[in-house]
Amino acid sequence: MGVIARQSIKGALANYLGVAIGFFVSFFVLTRYLTQEEIGLTRVMVDAALLFSSLAQLGANASIVRFFPWFKSSTSNPPNHGMLGWSVLLPLAGFVLFAVAFLVFREPLLGIYAKNAPLVADYFYLMPMLTFFALYTTVFETYSSVLLRITVPKLVREVGIRLFNLAAYLLYGCGLISLDMFVWMFCGSYGLAMVLNLCYVASLGGFTLRVDRGFLDRRKVGEILRYTLFMTATVLAGNIPMFNSLFLGAKTGLALTGVYTIASYIANVVEVPYRSLGAISRPVIATAMKEDNLGEVNRLGRQVSLHQFMVSLAILYVIAINLDVLFELIPNGQNYRQGIVVVLVLGGAKALNSTLSVGTDILNYSRHYSWSLLLIGVLTLSALLFNDWFIGLFGINGAALATLCAYLLYFTLLYALLWRKLKVHVFGWGQLKMVAVMAALVGVYGLWTAYLDPLLGMGLIVGAVVRTLVLGGLLLAAVLAWKVSPTVNAMVETLPARLKKKGGGR
Repeated sequence: MGVIARQSIKGALANYLGVAIGFFVSFFVLTRYLTQEEIGLTRVMVDAALLFSSLAQLGANASIVRFFPWFKSSTSNPPNHGMLGWSVLLPLAGFVLFAVAFLVFREPLLGIYAKNAPLVADYFYLMPMLTFFALYTTVFETYSSVLLRITVPKLVREVGIRLFNLAAYLLYGCGLISLDMFVWMFCGSYGLAMVLNLCYVASLGGFTLRVDRGFLDRRKVGEILRYTLFMTATVLAGNIPMFNSLFLGAKTGLALTGVYTIASYIANVVEVPYRSLGAISRPVIATAMKEDNLGEVNRLGRQVSLHQFMVSLAILYVIAINLDVLFELIPNGQNYRQGIVVVLVLGGAKALNSTLSVGTDILNYSRHYSWSLLLIGVLTLSALLFNDWFIGLFGINGAALATLCAYLLYFTLLYALLWRKLKVHVFGWGQLKMVAVMAALVGVYGLWTAYLDPLLGMGLIVGAVVRTLVLGGLLLAAVLAWKVSPTVNAMVETLPARLKKKGGGR
């Protein structure tokens, strides 16, 4: 677990650096220099490209993780028996299929947005390019993760793209470039990320696209292709939140999509830790499943789930107690306050997904992976129906509610299946303790706002800082006192000794 812990921590730091930059960009640049419609345009374009690229992968990313333990070799030529070549060539075939489908269905797709979101129709021709960039950015990032090297790709995705986009926002906001040039620069940021990830993979040594055809027999090739094509149908699970912006853009226009975008940026902070922990834990789970070590799978699943649950709820709580302050501080905040409910509901959905997604990994890397097709079908259909239904009833709040309800249905079925087929579960007393702690702290926050805020009479920012420090401190104290996680308690108890050791080393 040493490599996992180190890479996870480094990846988390890269993620949170990206979150800090994203926070500044989203709330103090986007809301100042871009209109709601322009913000909505960028969101629809990115979400559509990510959705298309995930389908164009043809399940390659899941296959990289699942089958890398078979390909892994420190002596083969090409390295790892040409796994990189398979990783690049298969998505290329998928992209060609996408490009053909794009040309065939271009007019019907344009018709969906022509009435309520004409800006999307104006720049729809850039979708193949943006899709290609997003596709191979992810492919090279996934290949790095199976080599247990995720820090640099995380920096590229979380920091590099945001910094390049920041330059585009500022140039456009200051009137130095046109809207056309801005959209091109925005798309180009993903091209830059793709190139940087490619260079990083090459720097790890032995870069070649040559495939070791003699390594795999016909049976193994057939198994890989069946799994890969099967996973193509299951990739929609990770793209359910993207349906929200795509539906909103088509049904309500880009202005409300822009409001939803700002709200979702806040909610996305909740799932940041899982982006690192999930990326580094998946190869370990895949290896444990290969060895049929269900005891280790159960242990990893419970560990990942508990700590994701703790961190996700803690982040969501801190966000919730500061929402009013945040919308007061951002430029034109009054235009985005209607997204407050979206933050809370979508944040709950993100916490649920972060906590339980380890179950999806376990199923996908097991011999029962074919059940994923049925589950993803239920998830996708429910998300589409809920979005169509709830957006008509509740607007942008309905989009967030659709995601939450779809996840609840999906994970209920998933964990019932995992218990029946593998006797795997990720639940324990730790989660129940954390729920009780959070319920108590919600009550404490209610008392604070009702009695202490009027009594103390502090300013907006000072009051928010004091409230966050005090309530956050209470949260940490309650988690430690009740021993919600023995691992966290052990880390805190050994922290002084480790700091002393480091100090002595200097």
